[in-house]
Amino acid sequence: MIDSKPDSVADSDPRRLRALLLRANELAAEHRLHSVVVGMSGFPGDRLFPEFVDYVGSALRIDDAIFRMTRERAVLLLTDVDLDSARAVMERVRGDFCDRFPTARDPAIGLGYFEVDPEFGEVALKQVLPGIFEASAQAH
Repeated sequence: MIDSKPDSVADSDPRRLRALLLRANELAAEHRLHSVVVGMSGFPGDRLFPEFVDYVGSALRIDDAIFRMTRERAVLLLTDVDLDSARAVMERVRGDFCDRFPTARDPAIGLGYFEVDPEFGEVALKQVLPGIFEASAQAH
């Protein structure tokens, strides 16, 4: 991981996004572990979404990671989980966020999922990104 740069720069470095997917591919190939890439998106100008991304980042396990693409989009890597577990994790974190920081509305956060399955071999960003953000855009 990139530790020598400030968090905002390190979190948005494109090399870090490739490193996240490389890690998922390595876990699948070498250890037969599933990982899930989660696309998180908010509406343009939504001030609550960056707060949610920060909250998710603070709730991550040491092996998980987050990458900020833009103010309204982020990518999360959940390691050693399958699709159902990843959905449960995100629902739990979203519920915790809503409980700790009640707002006048439920946060409008789109979530898209892509499971890196050891049975299907290596995946590339061009396979992952369209799927996780197409699904999350439809969730709005």
